[in-house]
Amino acid sequence: MPPQLLIATNNKGKVAELCELLTGLQVTLVTPAEIGLTLEVEEDGSTYAENASKKALAFAAASGLVALADDSGLEVDALDGQPGLHSARYSPQPGATDADRRKYLLGKLSGKPRPWLARFRATIAIVAPGQTPRLAEGICEGEIIPGERGTGGFGYDPIFLLTELGLTMAELPMDEKNRLSHRARAVQNAIPILREIPGI
Repeated sequence: MPPQLLIATNNKGKVAELCELLTGLQVTLVTPAEIGLTLEVEEDGSTYAENASKKALAFAAASGLVALADDSGLEVDALDGQPGLHSARYSPQPGATDADRRKYLLGKLSGKPRPWLARFRATIAIVAPGQTPRLAEGICEGEIIPGERGTGGFGYDPIFLLTELGLTMAELPMDEKNRLSHRARAVQNAIPILREIPGI
């Protein structure tokens, strides 16, 4: 039976994306819900690496499985790198949706000269129980546009334009997104690490 790898997140969009990206590995991918694990980890680190490591360590310890966690964010040059670490919580509105966060971000950019250069950055942490985290990073450069385009993806994807392609992240076919996104690049860099872990 293939070894199990726990996708250490409760975000359904991330689960779907990570499972798709990791299909080539000879492992059984499991989610916290599938093993009955309810765990909320406070993301209070000062870097993506700290947050990803904190999640992977907590899920590995709670499950006894090798855990893979990521932390990612959108960095907009015109906003001095914001929302960055706070991308998933970038709205003063309680219970804000992805659409609310996109609207809030565009409001902050209103009046600032374009192009609004930006990048998505992702850091993946892999932890085998009792071991220290191993890290991989991926970056995707682009720009923010003022109108939403596309129905795929989640988060800021509909307003993040891959300049060279002329398409937003939400307009990309899944196979293309799984080649070009920050998370895809981080996973590509993480696969050699996973292959070094006994049993993976």
